[in-house]
Amino acid sequence: MRAYLPARHVGPKPQPAKRRPDKEGKVFSVTTACAAPLARGHLTVRAAQSDADMAALMALRGQVFRGDAAADDRDRFDATAIPVLVEAEGRVLAGFRLIVMASGRDIGRGYAAARYDLSRLAGFAAPILELGRFCIDPRASLNPDVLRLAWAFITREVDARGAGMLCGCTSFPGRDPMRHRAALAHLTRHLAPDALAPLARGGDAIPFARDLAHETPDPVAALAGLPPLLRTYLMMGGWVSDHAVPDPDLDTLHVFTAVEIAAIPPARARALRALAV
Repeated sequence: MRAYLPARHVGPKPQPAKRRPDKEGKVFSVTTACAAPLARGHLTVRAAQSDADMAALMALRGQVFRGDAAADDRDRFDATAIPVLVEAEGRVLAGFRLIVMASGRDIGRGYAAARYDLSRLAGFAAPILELGRFCIDPRASLNPDVLRLAWAFITREVDARGAGMLCGCTSFPGRDPMRHRAALAHLTRHLAPDALAPLARGGDAIPFARDLAHETPDPVAALAGLPPLLRTYLMMGGWVSDHAVPDPDLDTLHVFTAVEIAAIPPARARALRALAV
């Protein structure tokens, strides 16, 4: 069994980033509840703190989501999000953003609410973190420490903010649901509780839970077809919407995904917190 070094805080406490306009002219700044970076070996995870950080992060997003590092992947949600990067020796290997909501009353501020009817989450009392635009450089995709360190940062933010839920849209490459039939059939075993379940917002929703409810997928094909981020959610006791939504812009198919922090198995929660100290 491979041994992993414990995560550690490194470097001086970063200062808030300089305020700067996004592509729509809005001014934003980067702040986090836990500003100090975390490191394991040669890897470091931290909030973006400069224009150079943002440029490197956007280049990775452009490459992963649009096939071109020069492509513009920014949107209006970047203005209020915490942008985070995982790097090694100055090269960005992974990135994501966190949108902080004080409670379910703010769920409409997130990216997912534009794709799903999340009105049943409006009564959720605790803070919610929306995780989005999660991407890994293909050259680093086989290094499990990249994903582990990203989750260490997320865990620290969840605890620092007292969040009760982590959620977001998790994407399959390619918007044709037939490509992902086995994985989607597997997800029918991990559906949201009725009280919190997302509802369809548009006519393009694909009701996979209805269509595949009686299908028994090949377990190897099902698990192989799940994106790594979605597998991690499910391992923590997460759940998904009963429908998927195609994204023609990115040529992906996504499901709303969430995990209630109180429902994470204790052993899994201890393991995550051990990474974050």
